[in-house]
Amino acid sequence: MSASAVLAPLREAAERIDRRTPAHRDRAVDGLRALALLAVPTGHWLLGGFTLDADGGLHNASPLSSLGALAPAGWVLQMLGVFFLVGGYASALSNRRRPGSAGAWLKGRVVRLGRPVLGVTAVWALAAPLLYLAGVPEASLRTGATLVVQPLWFVGVYVVVTALTPYCVRAARRLGGWAAAPLLASVAVVDLLRYGPLAESVPSWLSLLNILPGWLFAYQLGVAWGERRIGRRGAWLLLAGGALLFAALLVVFHYPASMVGVPGAARTNSHPPSLLVLALAAAQSGAAILLRDRLARLLGRPALWAPVVVINLSAMTILCWHQTAMLAAAVPASFAGGVAGLTTAPDSLGWIAARVAWMPVFAVLLAGIARYARRFELPPVEGRRAGAVRRTVRGAVAGLLAVGFGAFALGLA
Repeated sequence: MSASAVLAPLREAAERIDRRTPAHRDRAVDGLRALALLAVPTGHWLLGGFTLDADGGLHNASPLSSLGALAPAGWVLQMLGVFFLVGGYASALSNRRRPGSAGAWLKGRVVRLGRPVLGVTAVWALAAPLLYLAGVPEASLRTGATLVVQPLWFVGVYVVVTALTPYCVRAARRLGGWAAAPLLASVAVVDLLRYGPLAESVPSWLSLLNILPGWLFAYQLGVAWGERRIGRRGAWLLLAGGALLFAALLVVFHYPASMVGVPGAARTNSHPPSLLVLALAAAQSGAAILLRDRLARLLGRPALWAPVVVINLSAMTILCWHQTAMLAAAVPASFAGGVAGLTTAPDSLGWIAARVAWMPVFAVLLAGIARYARRFELPPVEGRRAGAVRRTVRGAVAGLLAVGFGAFALGLA
């Protein structure tokens, strides 16, 4: 069979998706969201490794502990700033066009985010005992539980900032893009307290004050963009100012270069976000706004647009299940001992090369899992009364399983 015969169905599918896309759809924003989404599994798969203990149990490890030169990869792969930017942009437009109350609008968004989270945690809560009975070491199960739960913090934060959308809209209409400046200042003050001359007398919980303003910053920029209060001049200011602040924090104030946590490191930029995260988000946001028109033209091609649509339709599935895909390869490999790029220590360039070779396998496993897991992302299609009762019962059971699994992942059970 010729290559053209194989590719013909794909071209037809891409053209069909292109024809069905409404003319008013903002392809550039969808493209930015897809790019930010793909950066999450790419970063976790590339910068997350394992080691084996004497009993064959898997434990988390990171190549950044031994290969600090890889830190700049995180500057590219840490795209949560872009995700919150386009989230704020989309929420501003959606909130403006909502047919009902703000409460109903928020409820719809929370349900769409919550169903996939309950789905993955409930499935893991049911699967973990079976895997243990099948011989998977408890250490591997706890490591897997931690990896599955860790990315889900994002959903909770995203729900909170989404709930603040009406207030963000008011701030954007009054102050434009400058409405995000107090959030930047707030994070800077907390960083000064926890890393400055008074650091020894500052309680450790103070850093938690950065969680909300740290992630709301890019969301507020997105809302201002959606309200048409940030143009090209503002985008250039964000790009240049963010880049300069980023460089100054690294060179002058000696912030850690890694955008993700490194085992054993005294400081981290990501949990909770430091000022370096906001500087990167500002630069990325400026670049995204400036590239919007060019990206929209590129995505006018059906072959490029179709993957964007597929990724956006499976956004929560990708977020919730990508670590499971990696574990689906690593856990069986742990029974074979040291497998390069999977269960060997991530401490060499050879490991990086082997891990890159494994990433297409993770992608195929994720696609296979998504075929079944995506049902959690789809709205239920049941009758009103009986369907509502069944959904309530299923939701309660899934919630209890999710709480139990979360407690296990956090070492509380």
